[in-house]
Amino acid sequence: MGQVIALANQKGGVAKTTTTLNLGVALVERGKRVLCVDLDPQSNLTMSQGIDPDELDRTMFDVLVHKTPLEDVILEREIDLAASSIDLAGAELALSSMIGRERALQKALLPVRGRYDFVLIDTPPSLGLLTINALTAADGVIVPVQCEYLSLRGLIQLENTLTMIRENLNPDVRIAGILPTMFDGRTLHSREAVEILQENFGDLVFETKIRKTIRYAEAPVKGTSVLKYDSKGKAAKAYRDLAEEVLRDG
Repeated sequence: MGQVIALANQKGGVAKTTTTLNLGVALVERGKRVLCVDLDPQSNLTMSQGIDPDELDRTMFDVLVHKTPLEDVILEREIDLAASSIDLAGAELALSSMIGRERALQKALLPVRGRYDFVLIDTPPSLGLLTINALTAADGVIVPVQCEYLSLRGLIQLENTLTMIRENLNPDVRIAGILPTMFDGRTLHSREAVEILQENFGDLVFETKIRKTIRYAEAPVKGTSVLKYDSKGKAAKAYRDLAEEVLRDG
């Protein structure tokens, strides 16, 4: 069974989608079979692979609400992608009256998990039912954290949610790693933010830091990962380094 990793942080703009895609592609480069699941109604992961979500007949909304087989919404791109659309915004309301609503994604993944080494789930910027589904289905959670003080405070809220998930839904889920993003080594504030992370979370903080660069914004415009868009650049190297850490830490 493939390892299921949720990329989660209730704060938006911390590079969850960028990390889901580029870590996935870096793992594919290492010969791993990777499925990325777009669980965000904004569909940024889907669009980052050059797919127009408005043109899709079936998406993760159908998987969660109508129990459409997950394999029916998987598209083959740089990674295998279970696509999203704006319809997913209605999934929380549709799921709210269902028994076992927190386990909809976990059940949907079961028939396909054996085909993949890694399943990476891109979650919305909230701690609502979609994110709870991701955390219930996951073995581990990678938390991208912007290198600024206010972003660090959000980690406490996420930890509280994970405690609730462990007590009620998934006793084994754990933080697999905390990834510093938007890092600018020229500023004292960025460096201090990483130090605070390391003081509080120790070895959970990845050695890799995702630095600020326009490359991460340019690549999705072309419908590709940064590893394909600028294969030899520093941005691509950062995610290859992250993939090495994920593989090493198991």
